[in-house]
Amino acid sequence: MAVRDAASPLLLGLLCLLHTWGARAAVEVNMEDKVEAFLGDAAQITCMFKSDDFGGSGGMTVEWYYVKNSKDYQQIYSQDSLQSTVVKNTPYSERITVNTTGNPGEVVLTIRHVQLSDNEVAFNCYVKIIGEGTGEGSTKLKVFKTPEDPIIQGVGQGISVNDEMTKIASCEVKNGYPKPKITWYRDKMPLHNIPDVVKVDHRVTTQSSGLFSVNSDLNMKVEKKDKDAVFYCEVSFLVPGAEKMLETNGINITVLYPPTTVNMLVKPSEGKIREGDTVEILCASDGNSESQFFTIDNKDVSRLKLENVTRHDTRFYECSVEDFENSVKLSTNISVEVNYLDEVVIEPTGSVLVDWKKEFSATCNASSSLGIKTTWFKNGKEVVKGYHLSLKAVTYDTAGIYDCVVTVPEIQGMQANSSLQVTVQGPPEIIEKQLNEEETNERELELTCQVRSYPTPNITWGTTNGKIISSSNHMTDVGAKSVAKVQVNITSNTTVFCNASNEFGKDSATYVIKFTKHTTTPATTTTTISPTTITAANTTNNTSTSIIAAKPKSKAKAETPKPQEKAQKGSYGVVIAVIIICILLLAILGSVLYFLYKKGKICNRSGKKDFTKEKSSKDKIVVEMKSDNTEEAILLGVNGEKQLSNDQ
Repeated sequence: MAVRDAASPLLLGLLCLLHTWGARAAVEVNMEDKVEAFLGDAAQITCMFKSDDFGGSGGMTVEWYYVKNSKDYQQIYSQDSLQSTVVKNTPYSERITVNTTGNPGEVVLTIRHVQLSDNEVAFNCYVKIIGEGTGEGSTKLKVFKTPEDPIIQGVGQGISVNDEMTKIASCEVKNGYPKPKITWYRDKMPLHNIPDVVKVDHRVTTQSSGLFSVNSDLNMKVEKKDKDAVFYCEVSFLVPGAEKMLETNGINITVLYPPTTVNMLVKPSEGKIREGDTVEILCASDGNSESQFFTIDNKDVSRLKLENVTRHDTRFYECSVEDFENSVKLSTNISVEVNYLDEVVIEPTGSVLVDWKKEFSATCNASSSLGIKTTWFKNGKEVVKGYHLSLKAVTYDTAGIYDCVVTVPEIQGMQANSSLQVTVQGPPEIIEKQLNEEETNERELELTCQVRSYPTPNITWGTTNGKIISSSNHMTDVGAKSVAKVQVNITSNTTVFCNASNEFGKDSATYVIKFTKHTTTPATTTTTISPTTITAANTTNNTSTSIIAAKPKSKAKAETPKPQEKAQKGSYGVVIAVIIICILLLAILGSVLYFLYKKGKICNRSGKKDFTKEKSSKDKIVVEMKSDNTEEAILLGVNGEKQLSNDQ
């Protein structure tokens, strides 16, 4: 009996060992704990199994079940060595397929068009191998849906710092799965519930589709510093294998707070103000309250516009601000200075008369609120810098208009100007006395006499015999100009006077028209024509006129006699031969006369004998102009010899 009792524990241990060996020989199934998929996508669940005798002679069966809870356990698929079957009339009958992967002991369940109802559903894989045993594994399906972009919205009205905790913004995110989470931020710092300071209210709504929408309100007791703060909300949500976040754009809120200071500003703020400008005076405070009011110069405005300002607008302007709700009243003032430049005053004014060769001075000034710069100009050219103009020993060249320009260097374009007419009064002065000589055949000469003086001179023309010559006179900027036409006498000299006079004195110019006769040798048959001289050859008596004048407008007309045409047709060879013979004869005659002179046969050596050239029989007229201070008139003949006038 003792042996039997001892054998019983041994038999029990053997049976346990045999049972352990049988468990080791059972089918082993491996599956993932969970599979994640987006709503509407396909999910794949893999079932891997093995046994010690896998692939032997025994048969194998694979079955799939879905489990929603302990009471909802239903088969959806089965497969044996002969056939595979999808169970009908289940939620997955039309959405599943089972395939092998090509690896022994591995099958895959594919669920198409994943739905929210598939979330947290467990899919079990049951494997039975005849002679080996059974094995089972389970995988849960997780479904996700990315929510829409969140939307933030601030309250429309301002929030006073005196208010209790109030709503300042709301944030909403729609259609996410699982439920999204909202976090509030101020200046990138997360906000959490603080009693009487910050409170965040969340509301979750489940849509008919099963998706979640979350609304969140941010309530705060605001401070003045919140006027510049940036608020936004962040949404965090789950996706397969990760967690993601979305942020809204930042917003500012309107914070109402009482003023502590008040400021004034004048526009334009750059540069100085001058008369005629438009000026704006602005008044502002550092407060932001709907109950504050501004006044400028007792006018209920915060902006005062002054157009076409004058120097009388220069003064202090006061601005005050009053916040009735917060019982605050502040004020300040600002100075507005309008700069001016008065009209230029010249002493003496208008037009002045200055005696010839005398001194003259004038002053120019203008009153201004700023420093000025004064410059005198004449004909656009600078004469002198400074307010004082001094002219010494004035002449007619000094006369004219003098402009005084006064500028304000500190303000660009600010200037004023005035002018002074300076007229020099004195004796007449005949200008343009330069002598020119012309030779002409005209019998009427046009002589010009130009005079400058003030008062306007009286100009007359006359001759030595007392004859008054008519003339045309007209005024000029500096005096007068006179033109006279003189009939030329071809047989004697003519003297013409231009006399200019006024109450201060007189001046005159003398035009001498001289008569000269030329004789032309008949053998000479050439004619020479120059721009100022016309000489006719092969003519017995031909008269021409030479003029020396103060730039007179003389008319020259060439009248060439017809015998010149025959002379030009002569043979150049005959002329050359005649000239050579004449030269030889003159040389021989000169030698003979010199020999006789040496021998004393012709005249006494100590005596003097004049050889006088035969006067020419050809006439010419020369005009010469003299000033009153000219002692003699110089007459230049055709050959350039100096001749004396017939009066000598």
